Amino acid sequence: MADISPIDVQKALKGAEYPASSEDLASLAESNGADDNVVEKLRSSRSKQYDGPDDVQKAVFGSGS
Repeated sequence: MADISPIDVQKALKGAEYPASSEDLASLAESNGADDNVVEKLRSSRSKQYDGPDDVQKAVFGSGS
């Protein structure tokens, strides 16, 4: 899988409303023309619900803060 950046994820999720499910965010990313790798990463995330962009970033990039 190609590397994706936080900027890619931010662009893919433009207009997202939270809380949101991983499927909702993956569908939004597709609508926003996101790369397939970004969409798949969102779909395959272990989190099923996100309360905001920080939650998405942690899930996608595994931030262990």
